[in-house]
Amino acid sequence: MKDILLITNYWHFEDEKASSRYFTLARMIVEAGMKLEVVTSSFYHGTKRHRNYSKQVLASYPYKITLISEPGYSKNTSLKRLFSQWVFGRKVLKYVKKRQKPDVIYCVVPSMEVSDLITRYANKNHIKVVLDIQDLWPEAFRMIVPIPFLSNILFYPFKRKVDGIYSRADEIVAVSQTYVKRAIRYNSRCLRGHCVYLGLELDKFDLYMNKPNKIEKKENEIWIVYLGTLGYSYDLISVIDAISLIQNTSHSNIVFQVIGDGPRGREFKRYAKRKGVRAVFTGKLNYPEMVKRLCRCDIAVNPIDRNSAASIINKHGDYAAAGLPVINTQRSLEYRRLLESYNAGLNCKLGDTKDLADNLLLLINSKEARLIMGRNSRSLAEDKFNRNETYKRIIDILQDNKDLK
Repeated sequence: MKDILLITNYWHFEDEKASSRYFTLARMIVEAGMKLEVVTSSFYHGTKRHRNYSKQVLASYPYKITLISEPGYSKNTSLKRLFSQWVFGRKVLKYVKKRQKPDVIYCVVPSMEVSDLITRYANKNHIKVVLDIQDLWPEAFRMIVPIPFLSNILFYPFKRKVDGIYSRADEIVAVSQTYVKRAIRYNSRCLRGHCVYLGLELDKFDLYMNKPNKIEKKENEIWIVYLGTLGYSYDLISVIDAISLIQNTSHSNIVFQVIGDGPRGREFKRYAKRKGVRAVFTGKLNYPEMVKRLCRCDIAVNPIDRNSAASIINKHGDYAAAGLPVINTQRSLEYRRLLESYNAGLNCKLGDTKDLADNLLLLINSKEARLIMGRNSRSLAEDKFNRNETYKRIIDILQDNKDLK
């Protein structure tokens, strides 16, 4: 029986997050007849708190779960976070050295510290190592210093480190083709990488979507929805401005549904009120309630800041599963081309509120266009975002399936 070691800082237990890439992958690894151990942190990034699961709870899973302690941190962008991950990386390496050598190490990036140490160890000990790139560091941090020349200098040591990490992988998996291309440039060990979107368990989503939906909505209302973190990577200000522009010229039946929370939540709420936009800020909802509300909406917005390095992210799969047409301001060519190829939404000019309002208005004024793009969006979910199908590619990699395409 093949022994797989999955190492990630960002593991989610079911009670922490209902839809999780690595929780799904772990289930599929075991179902494929492989032995699995998950090594993760005792500190949960989502709540910034330390976990306290009993041995009985951990033993209830059909695979071994090992929690490694780290100091923790309160802010995503901070020296404390870097230090915490430095400690975690060294403790993980110490644990792996004591453990029987696995057949394959499946290591998630970020963090850089863990993946740097583990890829070095794997290469030295002739253990196959597969990298799963979930985010691009240091590119993701460049929003902090959005001055190209200065940010290149500041983050060069991080870039050099991550380039070395990519070079040591035997296989590269990433949550977007954009990330695959970034990593494969520095790797001569594998011929190609594998793009496997974050996606979602479509059957679980549909289970809640198909239950009776008691969320009240007036017949003439158009609900525009944003789902996700209310943080600095997301330009809800432009969406609010665009809705305000539409309301002032033609439509008063628009409701902006904002599902999620984050550091800019109060700011966005105050701004919507000041602009006279009817907005419902639900806060973070549990998964069934999120699905129900999302599926009551008419149009989804994907307003990602121009400086963000994000490519294909969680909300893309959720929007598609709900069959929603998307108004997109994200500059990622990969996502823009997906929307175009499936005719599942409309791409906007970056930083142009008038263009955003015009594209929203096209869909507000045409129910037929919303329905057509909505059906296409659902097809996109079934083709590209259904984990139970797309993650089979990762299982093939772990099993050394020679028929990989």
